[in-house]
Amino acid sequence: MQYNVAAETIVCQRFRRRGTRRWGYTFELTPDHLTPEEAHPLKHSYDLLGEESLEILNQVSPPPRSALPRNNSQASQRSGTSDGEEGKTSEKEPQRDLYILLRDNAPRNPTLNKLWKEVNTVPEWVDWEQIARGQDVFYRYGGAAFTGLAYQSLLGGMGAARVVETLARTGGFSPKVARRRLFETTQHILQCTRSLDSIKPGGEGFASSIRVRFLHAAVRQRILRLAAQRPDYYSVEKWGVPINDLDSIATIGTFSATLIWLSFPRQGIFLREQEVVDYIALWRYIGYIVGCPTEYFETPQKAKAIMETLLMYEIEPTETSKILANNIIKSLEDQPPSYASAEMLVACARWLNGRELSDRLGLPRPTLYYWLLVAGQCIFFMAICYTYRSVHYLDVRKISALRKIFYAIIVESKYGLEGTETLFDFKYIPEYSTITEMGESAQDAPKYNGIERRNLKALVIALGAVGVVSWCSLKMATGLFRVVLAADASGQSILLPEDVDKTLQIQHIHSTIKEYAVGLIWS
Repeated sequence: MQYNVAAETIVCQRFRRRGTRRWGYTFELTPDHLTPEEAHPLKHSYDLLGEESLEILNQVSPPPRSALPRNNSQASQRSGTSDGEEGKTSEKEPQRDLYILLRDNAPRNPTLNKLWKEVNTVPEWVDWEQIARGQDVFYRYGGAAFTGLAYQSLLGGMGAARVVETLARTGGFSPKVARRRLFETTQHILQCTRSLDSIKPGGEGFASSIRVRFLHAAVRQRILRLAAQRPDYYSVEKWGVPINDLDSIATIGTFSATLIWLSFPRQGIFLREQEVVDYIALWRYIGYIVGCPTEYFETPQKAKAIMETLLMYEIEPTETSKILANNIIKSLEDQPPSYASAEMLVACARWLNGRELSDRLGLPRPTLYYWLLVAGQCIFFMAICYTYRSVHYLDVRKISALRKIFYAIIVESKYGLEGTETLFDFKYIPEYSTITEMGESAQDAPKYNGIERRNLKALVIALGAVGVVSWCSLKMATGLFRVVLAADASGQSILLPEDVDKTLQIQHIHSTIKEYAVGLIWS
């Protein structure tokens, strides 16, 4: 996968002349789209201030040596330990909180103080009322948003060849670990949207975003150090610096732009213009906290353009992409709270990502039955979202309820993080021996109907409603046609002479149709 600027430039010029269709998505290029030459430097730039600050904090409070095992890695095979055993051991060790360390040590070090002042300085473009509206957007379309994030932003994102080279080296996407990784990421989203105070400086979402920033710096440092000792471990020339600026932009884009212009529309959901502006503004501010360049999210047009740029040049699935994508399916198969079968999960992923990308990711093709279930799910989401958003009182109640429900399921329940919020500490540490391989499905997972029964009900109800409306429309049209024919056969006109008053004309037509309809519509 050697980078070739000249070849990509030729492709880009061809796209600019005639537009393009990439991975089932058609768009026109604009001046806001990046060229390969413009995108390339972003693969070698990164959050230098965050990394320098992490090095200082590691000296103040050295990180623990223990880490969660990576299933299917050579290291875990040699040690002979299970995920459960290592998890219990690590739980007994005190956790470092890098956010607290930064806060407490910022006055004592100029670099730490610079970072602390930067994140606590609210940019002038931040409008708190707009940020609050952006938070509401996530819950207004909650079910569709979670579906898009899981099966398109995350699973479809595994088609980004460079990014998966970093993810595979952490070992955190084996089937036994991927589900928890997904819940931890969701915890960050929920904390950032839980309330307006949560994303303001000092809030829980604000703190988690800084912890995520340090986690990215830790992974980057580790992989680069290993690559310096063994160059064949990771190629910076081919893949760029791990978790670089372009990767950070892509991450913020998948949480925002990808949902708005890919995931939602493919589920029948279309946001209003103000909702788009507000939601992009929310994620621009979150990007600012985590150390991501924010100029690419100044407007919805720029956010859409960077998403399309990444679709053109970054999505190119490899064998590693197939492994990680299928491991995500295996990690969620028949698991609470949805209890969706592998076939249902695959159908969702293929519906959102399209045939071409799904085939390249090695996802099997589901039967027609599961396609219909996904259609039923989309109908359910459309009915709920459009109904509630059209009535302000219902909209407010739904958003408030889902804030509590989502947090209870993801963080507090025994099926989620079991009441323990992650501090995004460095658990999945890259090693030379860490290799993420294709995992196996859980053999003893309980079988429940879960969302599949709900989707089937939604589909049946929708089809029934369409059938009733169609039947009534057909009968009414047939009855009206019979009225006209019967009137014509009897020599009676349903129209009066032109000089008759229009009010009498209408009354005459109404009475004539009623007279014949009573006897003919139901015959």
